[in-house]
Amino acid sequence: MAPVRTVGRAEPLGDVSARLGEGPRWDAARQRLLWVDIEGEAVHVREAGGGERRVACGSMVGAVAPWAGDVVLAALTGALAAVDLASGDVRPLVAVPHEQDGLRCNDGMCDPAGRFWIGTMALDERPGAGALYRFGTDGDLVRVLDDVSLSNGLGWRDDRMYFIDTPTGRVDVFDYDAATGDISGRRPFAVIDEADGVPDGMAVDDEGGVWVALHGGGELRRFAPDGTPEARVEVPEDGATACAFGGEDGRTLYVTARGGLYVVGDAGVSGPPATPYAGSLPAA
Repeated sequence: MAPVRTVGRAEPLGDVSARLGEGPRWDAARQRLLWVDIEGEAVHVREAGGGERRVACGSMVGAVAPWAGDVVLAALTGALAAVDLASGDVRPLVAVPHEQDGLRCNDGMCDPAGRFWIGTMALDERPGAGALYRFGTDGDLVRVLDDVSLSNGLGWRDDRMYFIDTPTGRVDVFDYDAATGDISGRRPFAVIDEADGVPDGMAVDDEGGVWVALHGGGELRRFAPDGTPEARVEVPEDGATACAFGGEDGRTLYVTARGGLYVVGDAGVSGPPATPYAGSLPAA
């Protein structure tokens, strides 16, 4: 196997800081970056001109997705909610049915059909307490996977869905039916050596490469479509949590970490923006 080559280094984006940065998502319609500070209980908005806004949610926020205008879909500790970034209004939509105490929502994103997928985990990270859910465009929340320990990165490419349950040390892949949202045939796609860190969030590029944030490893690692590790981007802190493609040409790579936000100006490949949630806005 050829050595993994270093293709860049992520640099701090301004003086932005966080208690636990996560889940960058590029909102193409508004040309802005959305991301969350889980422990800071807020959604952050990075405008194209460089301005940064923080919208308090009054609850830990595991993930955010574009929706309609200034309204985004956010996964709070125990519910999915519509958050108006202009007014700060937070409107719960549906409870996430935690079957045990001490759970919260973690990473999540929309699939190519605009369904929102969200995973959960225990605050004490006890094994098997979490699950993976699918929030359909009809507003129904469906439990898809049980026995999840720390639900993390998600990504799609053609008829594949990628998923990370961090303690497994793997990126898994499923067969994915875009028409129904059904998944099947779970199997390992890539295995990460414990010495390199643990897999956290991910992004899939336009060539089918899978970029994985290695928490504790100080890097993003790109896996080729066959699962072969082939490139890495250095991250200045060990706590890399997730990454996403954005910018006008899709070649900017945004990276969240425990302490804040980083950027790679040109990743050498483009990637798609975040898919907005395709459900209808609730009546006022």
